Amino acid sequence: MERFWSAAQQGRAIAAGDLDPVDIAEAYLEAAAQAPDVYARLMPERARCEAMAARERARAGLLRGPLDGVPISWKDLFDTACVATEAGSRLLKGRIPKADAEVLARATLQGAVCLGKTHMTELAFSGLGLNPMTATPRNAVTAGLAPGGSSSGAAVSVKLALAAAAIGSDTGGSVRIPAAWNDVVGLKTTQGRVSTRGVVPLCNRFDTVGPLARTVEDCALALALLEGGPAPDLRDATLSGARLLVLEGVPFEGARKGPVAGFESAVDRLARAGARIERKALPMVAPAMALAGVLYAPEAYGLWKDVIEATPDLMWAPILERFRGGAGVLAADYVAAWEELGQLRADWAAATAGYDAVLLPTAPILPPDARRLLVDADYFATENLLALRNTRIGNLFGLCALTLPTGEPMCGISLMAAPFGEERLLRLGIAAEAALN
Repeated sequence: MERFWSAAQQGRAIAAGDLDPVDIAEAYLEAAAQAPDVYARLMPERARCEAMAARERARAGLLRGPLDGVPISWKDLFDTACVATEAGSRLLKGRIPKADAEVLARATLQGAVCLGKTHMTELAFSGLGLNPMTATPRNAVTAGLAPGGSSSGAAVSVKLALAAAAIGSDTGGSVRIPAAWNDVVGLKTTQGRVSTRGVVPLCNRFDTVGPLARTVEDCALALALLEGGPAPDLRDATLSGARLLVLEGVPFEGARKGPVAGFESAVDRLARAGARIERKALPMVAPAMALAGVLYAPEAYGLWKDVIEATPDLMWAPILERFRGGAGVLAADYVAAWEELGQLRADWAAATAGYDAVLLPTAPILPPDARRLLVDADYFATENLLALRNTRIGNLFGLCALTLPTGEPMCGISLMAAPFGEERLLRLGIAAEAALN
């Protein structure tokens, strides 16, 4: 069934004349129409027009790239011209942009078909994926569990074959957590690499845009789509001789048995494929993690204070509380925290310079029970912080990161690499993917 093919497979089939872009777009639209918990709004007219244009280019031998004609979902914080973009929040109900986000415009120029907008956590400020104010997508692996967020609908749209690939955002883990909990691949890009123009912000200094997909190859092609450039060369990638550091300490504190077992099994397979595995804790991780509360919430509240406080009753209480947590942070403390983080980032770079990637469990917990999260505020707070704990390391140190399924359901392994090292990371990732499979 073509809907379950990878995005790259679909692109190759379109180029070969074996797959009609209109037929595959219609198949996705039909399936997605039955999933209102996944899509906030479909865009069938746009999708059909773009698919018909791709069909004509394919027939004329004028395809614009490897994903020309391939249907993709977009998280509902990417501006779409003349179509509501509400970022999962009732505060933004009826917000209709005049133009596409820059990344969507670039993807469209390369022939990607925009299916519509996927559900997400309110204003992207939670790693669990729950949103009782609009909709909470199902966990695509196990019913009743949280889907992960904030790019919840994005991950579910890929796993359930409601899109060939998805575009999400990651500020503290919002691509990687839902990817791990729905057994798909997710790429967190380096902050500043991919344009965020026309993307509803949470924290500008941490916000990143990245793809979720079935394969590493798909993520590489999607990155090229977002940047409007060539895709990384993944040919002949190998783990032989790669130096990989398992980050001990913080990522394993309070970690549950399932994610740790899945991670260790994955590390063993990477070693058997030729990777050189070392293990150690790094002293700058804990101090950086301690700064998160001073860095995230103040910026988020500073961006959204006026909108939130005008009608705070339109927000779910746990998310409202997270935003308001930034109200009392002094400007002097915020500036000092960024100064300290700059030094810690330099320390990290020096300590990891000899490694090709740093490994850790994507999340230290399995997806928690969705119903309990809705009624137990303490449970929500503890599980949300744990869910975001490991992924946030990558954001704090300004890294790029890739999460892969381990084969253990809803357990991911993350590879983190130096800033702007996506090409090398993706080459490692495709070799790791082969070893894990």
